[in-house]
Amino acid sequence: MGYYVAVEPGVNIYVEDVNPTGRKTILFVHGWPANHHLFEYQFNVLPAMGYRCIGIDIRGFGKSDKPFGNYTYNQLANDVRVIVEVLGLHDFTLAGHSVGGAIVTRYMAKHQGFGVAKLALIGAAAPSVTKRSYFPGGIEKKEVTKLIHGVYEDRPAMLVNFTEKFFYQPISKPFSDWFLQLGFAASGYATAKVAKTFRDEELFHDLSHILVPTLILHGKHDEVCRPALATALHKGIKQSKLVWFEHSGHGLFWEERDKFNRELAEFVR
Repeated sequence: MGYYVAVEPGVNIYVEDVNPTGRKTILFVHGWPANHHLFEYQFNVLPAMGYRCIGIDIRGFGKSDKPFGNYTYNQLANDVRVIVEVLGLHDFTLAGHSVGGAIVTRYMAKHQGFGVAKLALIGAAAPSVTKRSYFPGGIEKKEVTKLIHGVYEDRPAMLVNFTEKFFYQPISKPFSDWFLQLGFAASGYATAKVAKTFRDEELFHDLSHILVPTLILHGKHDEVCRPALATALHKGIKQSKLVWFEHSGHGLFWEERDKFNRELAEFVR
């Protein structure tokens, strides 16, 4: 079922809640520039295994409200905190893909992992998407700046190009068309502002605050959040397990979905 949670006056976040009576809860936070539908191939399977799967559309994306203002990791993590409180979640698994992985990383640090029993980082945009003097494993900042310019100049073309980079395995034209619609459901300004956030912010100091068992799932061929990010996360998070997906890019939850669903289900159990 779907409903809205007010995270602040005038800002409502859309929540898709599948199998609310499930024995274990997984709260999914999607990546840029999509929405909760990104996890369709998990929501098709995991609820039938007895799990409650909750997907949210972060502010500015999907069915959620699209305020013009703040899209920092702090703000997005604060939104998650309100949702956790309103839904009364406890002892749940918090799972984030790409930018969603960065948001949940900040949540663990800023909100002391409130209610979280386990953490899953999926092709996470953490600790830094872009290269820094102390972290050469990211992409060049100018690549993200190009994405931002693309949002403002020709967002459909930008999304087409990003889709081509997202997957390592071939995808069908109908699937590509469906995937593009996820990006079109966002506002342009939110798309650009979140891109600025993952270009400019980093989360190295957040990692030591993650004190729960953490599963890191990452595609070996990821060109969006490069494999060096997963290695850095594994090094920085004490109770972490890193699982590589040998035949995947950034879309490992679809490209190797059977393995992905199995690894996640076994971790949550």
